[in-house]
Amino acid sequence: MSSLVSYPVSLPTLHIPPETDPSAVAKSFITSISTTLQTHHFVSDAIWRDTFALTGTLRTFYSASSIATAWKETSCIAKPGPFTIKPETATIIRIGENASWVQVEFSFETSGSPPTTCSGYLSLVPDEAGEGWRIWLLRTILERLKGQADVDVLEPIQHTNGTLTNGHSENSHFDCVVIGGGQAGLSAGGRMKALGISYVIIDRNPEVGDSWKSRYNSARLHTTREYAHLPFDRTFPDHYQEYLTKDDLAQGYKNWVAKFGINIWQKTVPVKGTWDPSRSLWTLDILRNGIERAITCSYIVLAGGGGSQHPTYPRYADRDVFEGTVLHSVDFKDASAWKGKHGVVVGTANTAHDIADDMLTAGLASTTMVQRNTTYVLPGEWFKKTADMSYNSKIPTEVADRAGNSNPYAVLDIMSQTGLSGLARKNPERFDALEKAGFKVDRYGSIMHHIANRMGGHYMDVGVSKKIANGEVSAHAFPCTKKRC
Repeated sequence: MSSLVSYPVSLPTLHIPPETDPSAVAKSFITSISTTLQTHHFVSDAIWRDTFALTGTLRTFYSASSIATAWKETSCIAKPGPFTIKPETATIIRIGENASWVQVEFSFETSGSPPTTCSGYLSLVPDEAGEGWRIWLLRTILERLKGQADVDVLEPIQHTNGTLTNGHSENSHFDCVVIGGGQAGLSAGGRMKALGISYVIIDRNPEVGDSWKSRYNSARLHTTREYAHLPFDRTFPDHYQEYLTKDDLAQGYKNWVAKFGINIWQKTVPVKGTWDPSRSLWTLDILRNGIERAITCSYIVLAGGGGSQHPTYPRYADRDVFEGTVLHSVDFKDASAWKGKHGVVVGTANTAHDIADDMLTAGLASTTMVQRNTTYVLPGEWFKKTADMSYNSKIPTEVADRAGNSNPYAVLDIMSQTGLSGLARKNPERFDALEKAGFKVDRYGSIMHHIANRMGGHYMDVGVSKKIANGEVSAHAFPCTKKRC
C-alpha cells in the first residue's frame, strides 16, 4: 500500500445516475464559483490543489473549512475573477464500481500583482441531502502572466532559404543554465526559449539523445509513443513504433532540437559553482570539449535525472573467486557474446526484465531472475488503455499534461489503485501463472508509489511475464528475512 494514501483523501461514492446531464450540472454551479467560495460549497473532505495560480507555489489543502479559509486569504492578494465555466467540457467520470463525479473545466483571471490568466477543473458530487451539488476536488492552474508569451507555443526556426537552423550561442552570460540534456532538460530549455528567457543547456554527452542512446541495446519505453512527446509538437509522429526504442528516442530528440533551435552545449560538464549574493549571480566553472571556461547566470535548473544516475553495486561474499562475468546493468550492452552460457539477473524491475529477455533472445543456455521481495507487475495493455484516453493524436500533449499533473498525487494514487486492482481481480490468471512459476508478484500494488516514492522497482509488463510463466525464463526467490529486507 502506498504511503500517499495516508493523506486525508477518498473517492466520492454517492451514485450519479447515468441520465444526469453534466452540462446542466456545470451551468448550475457558475453562480457559486463566481462568488467567494465558502465552506458550504464543498463536501466535508474536499481537496483543493493549486498550481501557482493563487498561492504562487504548489499547494494542496484538505477539508472544506481549510479550503474556504485559504481561498479567502489568497483571493485578497491574487484577486481572482471573473470565472467562466465551460459546460461543453462537462463529463461524468466513473472509477471502479462505485466512485463517480461530474468534471468540468473553467477559466479565470487574477488582477493582483502580477495579473495572470488561469484555468482549472471542478469535480462535483451530489449533496448528501439532495439539495444540489458540491465541490469534491478543486484544481486551479496558472497559465501565464498577462502580456507574456505562451509557454506551450514555440515556432520552428528557419533560415531564409527554408532550411532549419540551431539555437547555438557562445554567450558567457545567461538568465538560466540547465544542467542535463535529457527529456527534462530539453523541455526546460524549450520552455524558456518560448518565454524569451536567455538560457543554455549543458550536457556531458557527445550528442543530443545520448542519455538514451548510450543505454543497453534492447532498451525501449514500456509506455506508449504518445506519452513521450517533448513540448510544442508531436515529437514522435505515427511512423514511429508504439513502444519507442532508445534509438527512436535519441533521433526524436535530435530532430526536435534542430527544429526549434534549442541552445545546447554537448561535451560540457560543470566543475564548480559559486554564488555572489551582492549581485545575485552564479559563476559556473565548466569544461567544454575539455577546455575550461566560466559562465554566469541568475538561475540554475538541475536536470540530471532521477537519483542522479549513480549505480549501486551490492556486495557479495567471495565475489573475487567467481570466474564468470559480473557487471551492473549500467554497463550492460547486450548478451550476444554469452550464447550457450548461463545468465543470472539479480533484480526484477523493468531493466531486469529487459536484460533477461535479451539473454533469452541471445540464446543463453539458461536465464534466471533472482528475486528477494515481491514485485508489482502492471500489464502494459492496461496502462495503455488508460493513457490512450488522454494521450493520443487528437488531444494536445499540454492539455493531457495539464489534466493529469494538476491532480494531487494522493488522488491519482487512489484512482489508479481502484481501477487497476479491479482489473487484477477480474484477470487473476496471468498473476496465478507467475506465482506458479515461482515469481513473487504483487498484483494489487500502487504505480504511483513506485513512481513518486520508490522511483522504480516495478515491472510494466510488455511481454516477459508470459516467458517467466511458461518457463523460458526461470525465477528464483530468496527467502525474505527481516535482516535482508
